[in-house]
Amino acid sequence: MKKHKKLVAFACALCMLVLGLAGCGGSGGESEDTGGAPAISGLTYESEMQLERATEFSIYHYEGGYDLIDIHEGEKFLLVPEGGEAPEEVPEGIIVLQKPVDRIYLAATATMAMFCSCDALDHIRMSSIKENDWSFDEPREAMEKGDIIYAGKYSAPDYETLFDEECDLAIESTMIDHTPEVKEMIEKLDVPVMIDRSSYEEDPMGRAEWIKLYGALTDHQEEANAFFDEQMEKLADLDDFENTEKTVAFFYQTADGKMVVRKSTDYVPKMIEIAGARYAFSDLDDDTDRTSIDMSVETFYETARDADYIIYNGSIDGSVKTMADLLEKDPIMKELKAVKAGKCWVTGDSMYQRTDIVADMILDFHKAFTEDDPDDLKYLQKLQ
Repeated sequence: MKKHKKLVAFACALCMLVLGLAGCGGSGGESEDTGGAPAISGLTYESEMQLERATEFSIYHYEGGYDLIDIHEGEKFLLVPEGGEAPEEVPEGIIVLQKPVDRIYLAATATMAMFCSCDALDHIRMSSIKENDWSFDEPREAMEKGDIIYAGKYSAPDYETLFDEECDLAIESTMIDHTPEVKEMIEKLDVPVMIDRSSYEEDPMGRAEWIKLYGALTDHQEEANAFFDEQMEKLADLDDFENTEKTVAFFYQTADGKMVVRKSTDYVPKMIEIAGARYAFSDLDDDTDRTSIDMSVETFYETARDADYIIYNGSIDGSVKTMADLLEKDPIMKELKAVKAGKCWVTGDSMYQRTDIVADMILDFHKAFTEDDPDDLKYLQKLQ
């Protein structure tokens, strides 16, 4: 065996020397010829998918309909076309997925809207939340019909169901990092685990562009591209809009009284900026992977008291429907400039489940920041 490996290594080195081709024999390296894509023995690199806003993944195309998904800081997946054969030698660290991938356990809630928007809902067989917990119709109706079944929440999946239903891929959010034993157990069932990192995109439209990844996974690339282009077109009128320089405090309050705001580098502050205002907590960051930060009421007040607008995160805490509900949260709310001016809004429960509404949400923000009393908002409600 050792002798055989040495002969293979020598052959690869000779191939690289004579032909100038990196990775002959499946070394898994990268070369200038492949533009950074993994070199895979038996496959010929063609091109890299050109992404406009997303930075957390890359997709590389190889001849014959083979694609490689590279989730940065995560796994790499080689997509083998239906009827095609996987290469005999696949570099270490690359997971092979044989298409069609159509018995997915979806435990990354926010990605469901992407499958719906590129007409690939039929690739989902199992869900980590029950039908009545969905904030939009398509997955709820699919579960009512039995096309999608409940297979346990992300932190406690029904492993027997995953096995019986012949699950071919589990798609998880980064929450799975808090329960690594669950990921390990799923993989022991010979089910690959893909961790969606779209929430780490600093650009909100980068988050929306993850639909292209799921388009590649399900052979719905054309639909995915068309959807993303449509979303970008919706925001075209804001490209040259001069920022109002008004400030916005986006937050919710936990049951134990803590204020929860988004990090300054998160995509929500970027949505606010695109919409024509500035995030009040402009220099809030830490060294963790968290997208939200808890703070005391006193610390929150130091910044939020002078904010021109407040937007309450109703997708996390649905208890705030009116101004009275907000004021009941804490007496300090009465001292906020935005409360006194009546410039207070609350998001609906779709903000995190619906990655397909990012552009519409930005447009709602824009109207709230630039119109006195907009009446055609889709996902934002003024507190009365």
